[in-house]
Amino acid sequence: MTSSLIPERPILVSPSLAATIGLEEATMLSVLDELTRPLQPVFSQGYQWFELNGQTLYVALPFWNQHDINRISQSLRAKGILLLQSAPFNQSQQLIFAFNEAQADARAQTSTAMLAQANQPQSHQLQPHNHTQPNRQPHARPSVAVGATTIAPNWQPDAEMLARIAQHNIPEHFIREQLPEFVTFWRESGEAHRSWGAKFHQHVLHQWRQRETFTTQKDSEVAMTRDWRPSPDAMDVLTRHAAIHPQFIEDAIPEFILYWAERGEKSRTWNTKFIQHIRRQWARYTSALEHDSEPRRIPENWQPGSDVYDILRMANIDVNFAQQLLPEFLIFWRDSNQVYSSWNTKFLQHVKFHWAKRHSLSASNINAPQGRNHEGQQTTTQSSRTRDRSIAEDLNDRSWAF
Repeated sequence: MTSSLIPERPILVSPSLAATIGLEEATMLSVLDELTRPLQPVFSQGYQWFELNGQTLYVALPFWNQHDINRISQSLRAKGILLLQSAPFNQSQQLIFAFNEAQADARAQTSTAMLAQANQPQSHQLQPHNHTQPNRQPHARPSVAVGATTIAPNWQPDAEMLARIAQHNIPEHFIREQLPEFVTFWRESGEAHRSWGAKFHQHVLHQWRQRETFTTQKDSEVAMTRDWRPSPDAMDVLTRHAAIHPQFIEDAIPEFILYWAERGEKSRTWNTKFIQHIRRQWARYTSALEHDSEPRRIPENWQPGSDVYDILRMANIDVNFAQQLLPEFLIFWRDSNQVYSSWNTKFLQHVKFHWAKRHSLSASNINAPQGRNHEGQQTTTQSSRTRDRSIAEDLNDRSWAF
């Protein structure tokens, strides 16, 4: 029953070791011991060195993220249990390490040796927490690992270390170039280490990988050419997803080419730069159209904006009434050839005027004085009857266009 509840092989942790160095540290130590058993170590300066990549560690320790692995491995290093040659795990995604013990033919004694080393009262290991030790300082720094020294001002890697670094196809001149910076950094830090050769090896590898990455990126960069065209994917992003007019994009290509060709820069992402450029230009263009204050003739297919109808609704003006006025409004202003900066405002004034005029006439019909016609029937006198105005007034009346 128990075995069916455990889907994979359990991690074995020594209770006494966990009580001494911490449960997380003991767990990682047990996993590292298990992972390195089938590996062939690299012997250097009296230690067996192993290398584990991030993927292997994530599979073996799925309950920890990269920051946890880095934190616990650094804790084991501070306790003197591990010697680390690699950069912090959250940066390098690998562990190059050695168990801090003398070489032994039997790897089964690893945990026992670690525990014995941790319990030595004068060693570099952290002592177990003991409330009965009255003379112990609660915040005392752990002592430096046995045999650790600060780096000398004239430190040089030995021939063996140079040969190991050269196995990675790293030129000797590059190795020598890293030496002054390496020595200066560790001289200023004041830290002590047991193996400055291993530390230098790690530093050179990191710098070489950064240079290779940068070189690869630079090799793939190309200059802008006169016949450059955005890729179909870039056009699809702009026209279909960003809803930008294709002709606007075509018109912007020559300017984009000229700008970058004159600068003489190289890039691997010209399409990305072009997409960003077009998006900015399109935003400026549409914003300029929306807030353009230059007077223009009214377009033949002009329609009032949605804001106009919103304002009319707030003024309790019938929208259908406004739409009925639109054809006459267009004809009048198209024939007049006049220009205005805002036809929305003009149409809004026009609708308000006629809405007020309509309601004024309705009110005058109700309140007009009563009279009788020649047949004796009662009539309503209207002040705005056509026969009450002259022909000249009718011909010159443009009030409906306001």
